[in-house]
Amino acid sequence: MIRVAFGFAIVAAILLLVFAGAERYADRSVLQRFCADRVEVIKRVELILTKSEPVGEGSKRPFVVAARLIFLIPQRQSESLGDYLARLRRHLDKEC
Repeated sequence: MIRVAFGFAIVAAILLLVFAGAERYADRSVLQRFCADRVEVIKRVELILTKSEPVGEGSKRPFVVAARLIFLIPQRQSESLGDYLARLRRHLDKEC
């Protein structure tokens, strides 16, 4: 019984380390996409939040990248758009 508990503890510790490492890698690698052109990303986030069809006829990829930022750093419940965009800028400045 002790062997089973010990084995379980080792496997659980390994899984926790793997998940923590994966989360850390994901946070770093995903945010690097936004660091290259922060001003444009913030503009696209604003368009996504204010217009019903922000993309128009152009490429959708930059807007998909901006939408990921909205998913990663969501707007707070009572936060105005200006405050949210300022918080996004501060977060990107800190991370980049």
